[in-house]
Amino acid sequence: MDIIGRLERIPAGSFHYRLLVITGLGWMFDAMDTGIIAFVLPSLAKAWSLTAAQVGYIGSAGLVGMALGAVLSGSAADRIGRKKMFASTLILYSIATGLCGIAWNFSSLVVLRFLVGFGLGGQLPVAVTLVSEYAPPDKRGRFIVLLESFWGVGWLAAALIAYLLIPHYGWQMAFFIGAVPALYVFYLWNWVPESVRYLLDKGQIKEAHNIVCDIERRAGLTPVNDMIAPPSEPVKRNAFSDIWAPEFFKRTLVLWIIWFGIVYSYYGIFTWLPSLMVGQGYTVLKTFEYVLIMTLAQLPGYFAAAYLVDRIGRKATLGGFLALSAVAAFFFGQGGTPGVVLLWGSLMSFFNLGAWGVVYTYTPELYPTRIRAFGSGWAAAVGRIGGILAPTIVGFMLQGQGGFQMIFTMFTAVMLLVAVTVWLAGEETKGKTLDEISR
Repeated sequence: MDIIGRLERIPAGSFHYRLLVITGLGWMFDAMDTGIIAFVLPSLAKAWSLTAAQVGYIGSAGLVGMALGAVLSGSAADRIGRKKMFASTLILYSIATGLCGIAWNFSSLVVLRFLVGFGLGGQLPVAVTLVSEYAPPDKRGRFIVLLESFWGVGWLAAALIAYLLIPHYGWQMAFFIGAVPALYVFYLWNWVPESVRYLLDKGQIKEAHNIVCDIERRAGLTPVNDMIAPPSEPVKRNAFSDIWAPEFFKRTLVLWIIWFGIVYSYYGIFTWLPSLMVGQGYTVLKTFEYVLIMTLAQLPGYFAAAYLVDRIGRKATLGGFLALSAVAAFFFGQGGTPGVVLLWGSLMSFFNLGAWGVVYTYTPELYPTRIRAFGSGWAAAVGRIGGILAPTIVGFMLQGQGGFQMIFTMFTAVMLLVAVTVWLAGEETKGKTLDEISR
């Protein structure tokens, strides 16, 4: 049995769950640094007398960085390793977030938010790769959804920082707290192993063998002494045309629509949510309180998606969650009493973030191994374009004729379109091996 076969036969155990938690904490810090800007913007806009369009530019600057980081991180991780890329991007976005606390004007903050986004965009695909390459095949989907659930924990942390600190210590303190994750890199570096598949690709067979032996011992299995490397395949440079070949054309088109729509709706809604609620007459403190409760609703949304994705399938879970998030967004946009707004906002958060977990599971399943990372990376990059556009479009709508209700009607239409696309054109991958899907 070769090294990869040995790795895949190891049942889920303490190593896998510890890796999930450690990698998930990095994912959580990603979300916390992303979420902090949403909670800072209402106070910052007032302090610096920013226009709605300028607020939108600040939100979009980070997403431009995320798009570039996502595109470049895959090739960088293939050159220097998943572990080094994970650590370096964590340090980059943490330090850049801390520097945002000493930003002196609008332009300096835009530049710093771009750097934050570049680090964040680079880390997310690396985290997914690490967990995917170590998770047992029969539990890979659930592990990825659970990894994505740490995003909800990060937004919750950002909401708590905003609720507890900003009213008393100012918006700068939120950014300074965002620099703390840089210290986490020391623990991460000492415990997280390099990807076995990466090591084998680089010819470091002995190191890969030692890592697998250690995991085998942790799982109560007898380590195999023979260092048998899997058959090597000739390296082929992926071309953009590969993901548009006839057998993958529909899959790529569907994925690009899904990614664009879900990222557009998520960043358009949640980057602006505190500011929009302040604009509706809520105090900053009350807004943070309500958004904190809505953020809490994200966690059961992830867990529900993790439970359903292997039972009713990817299409039903993803399409259903997106459609229900669209319904919730529509009624949230109608306003009403604080209780009604809180109810629909929480449901919108529950279903939208549950859908995110399924997207991260579904995307790599639709491509064969030779173009899996390449195709997934391009889908994520197209999604970031939606994330770049959404905050700016909302800003212009607020300056023009668009209001709270019209903005959320727009997001309702986008999410419904994506849900219909999934139902009509998506392929079901539940219960199939990756080889079966790739045919």
